[in-house]
Amino acid sequence: MLEKLFGFDRNVTRVRTEVLAGITTFLTMAYILAVNPNILSATGMDKGALFTTTVIASAFATLLMAFYAKLPFGLAPGMGLNAFFAYTVCLTLGYSWQFALTAVLLEGIIFILLTVTNLREKIVDALPVTLKNAIGAGIGLFIAFLGLQNAGIIVNNDATLISLGDITSGSALLGMIGLLITSVLLIRRVRGALLFGILLTTLIGIPMGLTKLDGIVSAPPSIEPIFFQFQWEHIFTKEMVIVVFTFLFVDMFDTIGTLVGVTTKAGMVDKDGRIPRLKQAFLVDAIGTTVGAMLGTSTITTFVESASGVGEGGRSGLTSFVTAVCFLLALFLAPFFLAVPGAATAPVLILVGLMMMSSVKKVDFTDYSEAIPAFICIVFMPLAYSISDGIVLGLISYVLLNVCCGNFRKLSIGMYILSAIFVLKFFSVPLKSRQININQTIPEKGKN
Repeated sequence: MLEKLFGFDRNVTRVRTEVLAGITTFLTMAYILAVNPNILSATGMDKGALFTTTVIASAFATLLMAFYAKLPFGLAPGMGLNAFFAYTVCLTLGYSWQFALTAVLLEGIIFILLTVTNLREKIVDALPVTLKNAIGAGIGLFIAFLGLQNAGIIVNNDATLISLGDITSGSALLGMIGLLITSVLLIRRVRGALLFGILLTTLIGIPMGLTKLDGIVSAPPSIEPIFFQFQWEHIFTKEMVIVVFTFLFVDMFDTIGTLVGVTTKAGMVDKDGRIPRLKQAFLVDAIGTTVGAMLGTSTITTFVESASGVGEGGRSGLTSFVTAVCFLLALFLAPFFLAVPGAATAPVLILVGLMMMSSVKKVDFTDYSEAIPAFICIVFMPLAYSISDGIVLGLISYVLLNVCCGNFRKLSIGMYILSAIFVLKFFSVPLKSRQININQTIPEKGKN
């Protein structure tokens, strides 16, 4: 039965492993339950309603991933995309949150059409093997950076952009303790090391005053204030087109990057480097975004933190099913689940980042036409705070370098087309907006 429902293979994984993986994925994603309402409420949206919507939308999309795509990935409102929604579209450009929700709805519908016509799969197939391996390594650095940031180990610095935080006290100290504990558990090959690391670190946070329980059970707030709130009169405006395009672009390549990077690292690709049930995964992402907009939240995307569950051994839809169940439990047990501090999940993100870095070994660093684009892809993900920007710059550089060196046989028509679109994208979206997206995202994640 499990085989039919979730694509569960008893020769590859076990039920206990999948359950632990699903819980681990949820715990590393749980920060979104606090961060997303904080970000979107800056637009005037009801914060309580946003919490409930975030839970329901995440659970729905993740359940769809479990039963339809049968892959071990969790979905939720994407970081960066929610910051663009709030700080750029609403607070900087001056549009209402209803306008932004309408843009997200249109994005989801367009994505459904692109998926049904197989265009998204063709885009993935157009990526060279070198970049696929680089994407995995880049995501590793990116999520490690997220972990360091969530714990306050790495903090904002106006002079140098970032610097080392105070690791002798508070959240940063707890993060360092958690990193030590989780590392020891991993080295000793303790089953469920990542999950146990989170739980032990959370317990240590109680006497430090960082883990605070304000009750256990609470009734979920109503979503009525933000449910199905759209602004149809702006659908055909130039401004709507630009906003929708930006949502499309970032969501598409964040999802592509996550799916390619995580599945490659987990050995879930076939002999030709193709991801199984990729079309189904893309359709889940698109439907999730569409439904999420109706419920009242920003773009739903596949979370890179799913790598933590995959690192724990998750290989089927059973992992994502467990993650979705945890989300539904969080709807009624919000005080309990939100008591897990960011410092407790940070070590998992850091160590999973380490695991994912191993894909860099497959890059041929003796061939600079391959190595340089791969390096650009890897380094720009954490430094630009964007998976999609890393992919974009990596592919553009790959095409430009090989064209200039006369290596035309290495390039497909799809690579040329994608590169041209990417270049146009950079010129169509103001640099100011891109900077706001990045700079506003960092402090918000650091709060958790």
